[in-house]
Amino acid sequence: MIGLPPCLSAAFKATPSFSPRSAASRGMKAGLLAAISCVLPSIAFCADTPTTAPAVQLTGQRAQYELSLAEVSGGDTLSASGTMTYTVHDTCTAWSTQQHLDIQSATRNKGTVHLVSDYTTLESKDGHHMAFRTVQKSNGTTLQIVSGEASLTPNGGEVQYEKPLKKTIKLPANTLFPMAHTAAILIAAETGKTDLSPMLFDGTGEDGAQYTYISTHGWNKVSAAQAPSPLVATLPSTRVHVAFFNTTARAMLPDYEMGMRYFANGVSDKLDMDFGDFRMAGTLQSLAIPDKPHHC
Repeated sequence: MIGLPPCLSAAFKATPSFSPRSAASRGMKAGLLAAISCVLPSIAFCADTPTTAPAVQLTGQRAQYELSLAEVSGGDTLSASGTMTYTVHDTCTAWSTQQHLDIQSATRNKGTVHLVSDYTTLESKDGHHMAFRTVQKSNGTTLQIVSGEASLTPNGGEVQYEKPLKKTIKLPANTLFPMAHTAAILIAAETGKTDLSPMLFDGTGEDGAQYTYISTHGWNKVSAAQAPSPLVATLPSTRVHVAFFNTTARAMLPDYEMGMRYFANGVSDKLDMDFGDFRMAGTLQSLAIPDKPHHC
Protein backbone atom coordinates (compact mmCIF):
# COMPACT_ATOMS: atom_id res chain seq x y z
CA MET A 1 0.00 0.00 0.00
CA ILE A 2 -0.32 -1.57 0.11
CA GLY A 3 3.84 1.89 0.84
CA LEU A 4 0.80 1.20 2.76
CA PRO A 5 -1.44 -0.96 2.07
CA PRO A 6 -1.00 -4.34 0.80
CA CYS A 7 0.19 -5.47 4.21
CA LEU A 8 -3.11 -4.58 5.85
CA SER A 9 -4.94 -7.42 4.21
CA ALA A 10 -2.63 -10.08 5.53
CA ALA A 11 -3.58 -9.19 9.07
CA PHE A 12 -7.29 -9.26 8.28
CA LYS A 13 -7.04 -12.54 6.38
CA ALA A 14 -5.41 -14.23 9.33
CA THR A 15 -8.14 -13.13 11.75
CA PRO A 16 -11.24 -15.33 12.00
CA SER A 17 -13.53 -12.37 12.62
CA PHE A 18 -12.95 -10.96 9.13
CA SER A 19 -14.07 -12.49 5.85
CA PRO A 20 -12.29 -11.10 2.78
CA ARG A 21 -13.13 -12.44 -0.66
CA SER A 22 -11.83 -15.92 -1.36
CA ALA A 23 -9.76 -15.87 -4.53
CA ALA A 24 -9.79 -19.65 -4.80
CA SER A 25 -13.48 -19.75 -5.67
CA ARG A 26 -13.32 -17.52 -8.74
CA GLY A 27 -11.88 -17.66 -12.25
CA MET A 28 -9.38 -15.20 -13.65
CA LYS A 29 -10.92 -12.11 -15.19
CA ALA A 30 -9.92 -12.28 -18.84
CA GLY A 31 -7.47 -9.64 -19.85
CA LEU A 32 -7.64 -7.63 -16.62
CA LEU A 33 -4.03 -8.25 -15.75
CA ALA A 34 -2.70 -8.27 -19.29
CA ALA A 35 0.62 -6.52 -19.66
CA ILE A 36 0.22 -2.77 -19.95
CA SER A 37 2.79 -0.85 -21.95
CA CYS A 38 4.83 1.05 -19.39
CA VAL A 39 8.40 1.70 -18.37
CA LEU A 40 8.35 -0.22 -15.11
CA PRO A 41 11.89 -1.61 -15.46
CA SER A 42 13.23 1.95 -15.58
CA ILE A 43 10.99 3.41 -12.89
CA ALA A 44 11.07 0.56 -10.43
CA PHE A 45 14.20 1.78 -8.71
CA CYS A 46 13.76 5.47 -9.35
CA ALA A 47 13.65 6.94 -5.88
CA ASP A 48 17.21 8.24 -6.11
CA THR A 49 18.31 6.96 -9.53
CA PRO A 50 18.49 9.31 -12.52
CA THR A 51 16.32 8.14 -15.44
CA THR A 52 14.43 9.68 -18.30
CA ALA A 53 11.23 9.31 -16.25
CA PRO A 54 10.08 12.13 -13.92
CA ALA A 55 11.95 12.21 -10.63
CA VAL A 56 9.99 10.92 -7.64
CA GLN A 57 11.20 12.32 -4.35
CA LEU A 58 9.83 9.92 -1.76
CA THR A 59 10.24 11.10 1.80
CA GLY A 60 10.71 9.74 5.26
CA GLN A 61 7.57 10.16 7.33
CA ARG A 62 5.60 9.23 10.41
CA ALA A 63 1.89 9.12 9.67
CA GLN A 64 -0.84 8.21 12.14
CA TYR A 65 -4.29 7.16 10.94
CA GLU A 66 -7.63 6.64 12.60
CA LEU A 67 -9.47 3.61 11.17
CA SER A 68 -13.24 3.19 11.18
CA LEU A 69 -15.75 0.78 9.71
CA ALA A 70 -17.23 2.45 6.64
CA GLU A 71 -19.59 -0.25 5.36
CA VAL A 72 -20.68 -3.83 6.07
CA SER A 73 -22.30 -6.04 3.44
CA GLY A 74 -23.02 -9.35 5.13
CA GLY A 75 -20.41 -11.42 6.92
CA ASP A 76 -19.63 -11.66 10.61
CA THR A 77 -18.33 -8.16 11.39
CA LEU A 78 -20.59 -5.81 13.36
CA SER A 79 -18.17 -3.00 14.18
CA ALA A 80 -14.49 -2.22 13.89
CA SER A 81 -12.22 0.70 14.75
CA GLY A 82 -8.58 1.24 15.39
CA THR A 83 -5.37 3.04 14.58
CA MET A 84 -2.43 2.61 12.27
CA THR A 85 1.03 4.15 12.47
CA TYR A 86 3.22 4.11 9.37
CA THR A 87 6.87 5.17 9.63
CA VAL A 88 9.47 5.49 6.88
CA HIS A 89 13.14 6.19 7.64
CA ASP A 90 15.59 7.27 4.95
CA THR A 91 18.86 5.43 5.61
CA CYS A 92 20.54 6.92 2.50
CA THR A 93 20.82 3.62 0.59
CA ALA A 94 17.57 2.04 1.75
CA TRP A 95 14.07 2.71 3.08
CA SER A 96 13.30 1.32 6.52
CA THR A 97 9.56 1.03 7.13
CA GLN A 98 7.48 0.08 10.16
CA GLN A 99 3.72 -0.27 10.27
CA HIS A 100 1.75 -0.90 13.46
CA LEU A 101 -1.94 -1.77 13.08
CA ASP A 102 -4.27 -2.03 16.09
CA ILE A 103 -7.95 -2.88 15.54
CA GLN A 104 -10.81 -3.73 17.91
CA SER A 105 -13.75 -5.49 16.28
CA ALA A 106 -17.09 -6.93 17.37
CA THR A 107 -18.50 -9.95 15.55
CA ARG A 108 -21.73 -11.92 15.56
CA ASN A 109 -20.19 -15.28 16.31
CA LYS A 110 -16.82 -14.66 17.95
CA GLY A 111 -17.39 -11.68 20.21
CA THR A 112 -14.71 -9.04 20.59
CA VAL A 113 -11.45 -9.47 18.70
CA HIS A 114 -8.32 -7.39 19.26
CA LEU A 115 -6.05 -7.55 16.23
CA VAL A 116 -2.47 -6.29 16.28
CA SER A 117 -0.15 -6.45 13.28
CA ASP A 118 3.46 -5.30 13.08
CA TYR A 119 5.14 -5.12 9.69
CA THR A 120 8.73 -4.05 9.02
CA THR A 121 10.88 -3.90 5.90
CA LEU A 122 14.30 -2.73 4.81
CA GLU A 123 14.15 -2.03 1.07
CA SER A 124 17.23 -0.95 -0.88
CA LYS A 125 16.70 2.17 -2.97
CA ASP A 126 18.01 0.44 -6.07
CA GLY A 127 15.09 -1.99 -5.76
CA HIS A 128 17.30 -5.07 -5.68
CA HIS A 129 16.89 -6.32 -2.10
CA MET A 130 14.38 -6.34 0.74
CA ALA A 131 14.29 -7.89 4.21
CA PHE A 132 10.84 -8.26 5.76
CA ARG A 133 9.00 -9.42 8.86
CA THR A 134 5.27 -9.50 9.65
CA VAL A 135 3.83 -10.53 13.03
CA GLN A 136 0.06 -10.86 13.45
CA LYS A 137 -1.70 -11.38 16.76
CA SER A 138 -5.33 -11.82 17.77
CA ASN A 139 -6.37 -11.39 21.40
CA GLY A 140 -2.73 -11.73 22.42
CA THR A 141 -2.15 -14.99 20.53
CA THR A 142 0.31 -15.02 17.66
CA LEU A 143 -1.46 -16.06 14.47
CA GLN A 144 1.43 -15.94 12.04
CA ILE A 145 4.99 -14.74 11.53
CA VAL A 146 6.28 -14.21 8.01
CA SER A 147 9.92 -13.24 7.55
CA GLY A 148 12.77 -13.54 5.11
CA GLU A 149 14.68 -11.74 2.38
CA ALA A 150 13.96 -11.12 -1.30
CA SER A 151 16.15 -10.11 -4.23
CA LEU A 152 15.25 -8.76 -7.67
CA THR A 153 16.82 -8.19 -11.07
CA PRO A 154 15.09 -6.82 -14.20
CA ASN A 155 14.47 -10.45 -15.20
CA GLY A 156 12.92 -11.54 -11.91
CA GLY A 157 14.19 -12.72 -8.55
CA GLU A 158 13.46 -14.91 -5.57
CA VAL A 159 12.22 -14.87 -1.98
CA GLN A 160 14.01 -16.82 0.72
CA TYR A 161 11.52 -17.33 3.53
CA GLU A 162 12.67 -18.02 7.09
CA LYS A 163 9.16 -18.20 8.58
CA PRO A 164 6.60 -19.72 8.73
CA LEU A 165 8.57 -22.34 6.77
CA LYS A 166 12.00 -22.18 5.17
CA LYS A 167 11.49 -22.18 1.43
CA THR A 168 12.44 -20.32 -1.75
CA ILE A 169 9.93 -18.90 -4.25
CA LYS A 170 10.73 -17.33 -7.60
CA LEU A 171 9.57 -13.80 -8.40
CA PRO A 172 8.55 -12.91 -11.97
CA ALA A 173 10.01 -10.09 -14.04
CA ASN A 174 8.61 -6.60 -13.32
CA THR A 175 8.00 -7.41 -9.66
CA LEU A 176 8.32 -4.38 -7.40
CA PHE A 177 8.93 -3.96 -3.71
CA PRO A 178 6.56 -1.62 -1.79
CA MET A 179 8.44 1.70 -2.03
CA ALA A 180 9.23 1.09 -5.69
CA HIS A 181 5.55 0.22 -6.20
CA THR A 182 4.61 3.60 -4.72
CA ALA A 183 7.12 5.36 -6.99
CA ALA A 184 5.66 3.59 -10.03
CA ILE A 185 2.16 4.77 -9.13
CA LEU A 186 3.30 8.37 -8.71
CA ILE A 187 5.21 8.40 -11.99
CA ALA A 188 2.19 6.96 -13.80
CA ALA A 189 -0.07 9.67 -12.36
CA GLU A 190 2.37 12.49 -13.10
CA THR A 191 2.79 11.39 -16.72
CA GLY A 192 -0.95 10.99 -17.31
CA LYS A 193 -0.98 7.19 -17.32
CA THR A 194 -4.29 6.04 -15.89
CA ASP A 195 -3.59 2.35 -15.34
CA LEU A 196 -0.73 -0.08 -14.80
CA SER A 197 -0.37 -3.64 -13.55
CA PRO A 198 2.97 -4.43 -11.89
CA MET A 199 3.60 -7.46 -9.74
CA LEU A 200 4.16 -6.63 -6.09
CA PHE A 201 6.08 -8.44 -3.38
CA ASP A 202 5.59 -6.85 0.04
CA GLY A 203 6.52 -9.66 2.46
CA THR A 204 3.13 -9.96 4.17
CA GLY A 205 2.27 -13.41 2.86
CA GLU A 206 4.02 -16.71 2.23
CA ASP A 207 3.02 -17.16 -1.43
CA GLY A 208 5.37 -14.75 -3.16
CA ALA A 209 4.29 -11.90 -5.42
CA GLN A 210 0.77 -10.60 -6.07
CA TYR A 211 -0.80 -9.18 -9.19
CA THR A 212 -1.86 -5.56 -8.75
CA TYR A 213 -4.07 -3.54 -11.06
CA ILE A 214 -3.82 0.19 -10.43
CA SER A 215 -5.96 3.09 -11.64
CA THR A 216 -4.88 6.70 -11.14
CA HIS A 217 -7.12 9.76 -11.39
CA GLY A 218 -5.65 13.21 -11.89
CA TRP A 219 -2.48 15.00 -10.81
CA ASN A 220 -3.51 18.22 -9.13
CA LYS A 221 -2.69 20.41 -6.19
CA VAL A 222 -5.32 20.74 -3.49
CA SER A 223 -6.14 23.93 -1.65
CA ALA A 224 -4.55 24.51 1.73
CA ALA A 225 -7.95 23.99 3.33
CA GLN A 226 -8.29 20.55 1.72
CA ALA A 227 -4.79 19.34 2.56
CA PRO A 228 -4.60 16.98 5.55
CA SER A 229 -1.39 18.67 6.72
CA PRO A 230 0.55 21.85 5.91
CA LEU A 231 3.47 19.54 5.05
CA VAL A 232 1.74 18.41 1.85
CA ALA A 233 -0.32 21.52 1.10
CA THR A 234 1.87 22.58 -1.84
CA LEU A 235 2.23 19.15 -3.44
CA PRO A 236 0.25 17.64 -6.32
CA SER A 237 -1.69 14.49 -5.58
CA THR A 238 -3.61 11.72 -7.31
CA ARG A 239 -6.53 9.50 -6.40
CA VAL A 240 -5.49 5.86 -6.64
CA HIS A 241 -7.35 2.55 -6.69
CA VAL A 242 -5.39 -0.70 -6.30
CA ALA A 243 -6.81 -4.22 -6.68
CA PHE A 244 -4.72 -7.12 -5.32
CA PHE A 245 -4.96 -10.59 -6.86
CA ASN A 246 -3.65 -13.92 -5.60
CA THR A 247 -1.38 -15.58 -8.17
CA THR A 248 -1.83 -19.06 -6.69
CA ALA A 249 -5.52 -19.26 -7.65
CA ARG A 250 -7.64 -18.22 -10.61
CA ALA A 251 -9.32 -15.07 -9.35
CA MET A 252 -12.32 -13.46 -11.01
CA LEU A 253 -12.40 -10.76 -8.32
CA PRO A 254 -9.52 -9.38 -6.27
CA ASP A 255 -8.63 -10.63 -2.81
CA TYR A 256 -9.05 -7.06 -1.63
CA GLU A 257 -9.00 -3.51 -2.92
CA MET A 258 -7.73 -0.22 -1.62
CA GLY A 259 -8.20 3.42 -2.52
CA MET A 260 -6.26 6.45 -1.33
CA ARG A 261 -5.01 9.88 -2.21
CA TYR A 262 -1.26 9.85 -2.83
CA PHE A 263 0.79 13.01 -2.60
CA ALA A 264 3.90 13.45 -4.73
CA ASN A 265 6.23 12.56 -1.84
CA GLY A 266 4.52 9.24 -1.03
CA VAL A 267 2.35 10.45 1.84
CA SER A 268 -1.19 9.07 1.62
CA ASP A 269 -4.56 9.96 3.11
CA LYS A 270 -8.25 9.19 2.57
CA LEU A 271 -7.69 5.44 2.79
CA ASP A 272 -10.54 3.20 1.62
CA MET A 273 -9.93 -0.51 2.25
CA ASP A 274 -12.43 -2.92 0.68
CA PHE A 275 -12.28 -6.50 1.94
CA GLY A 276 -15.45 -7.71 0.24
CA ASP A 277 -17.77 -8.17 3.24
CA PHE A 278 -16.74 -4.87 4.80
CA ARG A 279 -14.89 -1.63 4.11
CA MET A 280 -12.72 0.45 6.42
CA ALA A 281 -11.78 4.12 6.10
CA GLY A 282 -8.48 5.60 7.23
CA THR A 283 -8.14 9.28 8.12
CA LEU A 284 -4.73 10.89 8.49
CA GLN A 285 -4.57 12.33 12.02
CA SER A 286 -0.97 13.49 12.24
CA LEU A 287 2.05 13.70 9.98
CA ALA A 288 5.73 14.37 10.62
CA ILE A 289 8.37 14.55 7.88
CA PRO A 290 11.98 14.51 9.07
CA ASP A 291 14.81 16.27 7.32
CA LYS A 292 16.80 14.20 4.88
CA PRO A 293 19.86 12.74 6.63
CA HIS A 294 22.79 15.14 6.28
CA HIS A 295 25.34 12.37 5.81
CA CYS A 296 23.68 10.98 2.68
